[in-house]
Amino acid sequence: MLEMMEIGIDNGVAFRISGKITESDMAKILSEAKQKIKQHTTIVILEVIESFKGIEIAALVEEFKYLHDVGMSNISKIAVVTDKKWLEKIVSIEDRIFKSIEMKCFSSDEQDSAIAFLKNA
Repeated sequence: MLEMMEIGIDNGVAFRISGKITESDMAKILSEAKQKIKQHTTIVILEVIESFKGIEIAALVEEFKYLHDVGMSNISKIAVVTDKKWLEKIVSIEDRIFKSIEMKCFSSDEQDSAIAFLKNA
């Protein structure tokens, strides 16, 4: 299940995920990202991951299309809120790979800190 969130950051794209990410979920996220990029040039992203049970192949295809069309250069920061240790390790690796995007993981009780991190973009 996907729930889009409002976090009080004009160029912020925020969402909560629990379960499997569907093509429809990915389309909502990417549509919001494209709209914010048109308005603000750069965006920040908050991902609150309560549970993760996989991603549909069609959702990955949507993401690859987005990356081909838009790229990642207009994302300045990503905050991931989760208590899943394996996701923390992935975020740490991605932070080293995608040097132009500052990425940081926060525990579920640190959501306010995650938003503050994004506000300082």
